[in-house]
Amino acid sequence: METKSCIQCGAPLKGRIDKKYCDDQCRTTHNNHLKTDTNLMRNINNILRKNRKIIENFIPPEETKSKATRKRLEEKGFCFTYHTHTYSTKTGSVYFFCYEYGYLPLEHDYFMLVKWVDN
Repeated sequence: METKSCIQCGAPLKGRIDKKYCDDQCRTTHNNHLKTDTNLMRNINNILRKNRKIIENFIPPEETKSKATRKRLEEKGFCFTYHTHTYSTKTGSVYFFCYEYGYLPLEHDYFMLVKWVDN
């Protein structure tokens, strides 16, 4: 009969035939390791959160939209490389979103900043 071992620490397993871990600590450690973000993922998520916060700060609390120049956004540290999703209107305009806050490129390096509001 073949002896199975814990997939986290390698200790021999006793008990159920389908057992994978020797104890709860090994199970938790293994699952946490599987769900850990890479440095690249962590850095991109930080950029997205920062972009979201920058747009949020440009829109007054009682409003859902505002305007800003590329220069002002970049001065605050906005990175145009990353966004969570896009939204295309019927007229062909494409909004770029960082979670629920987005921007629409306009003429002369201006951007319409918007907050997505569900109706």
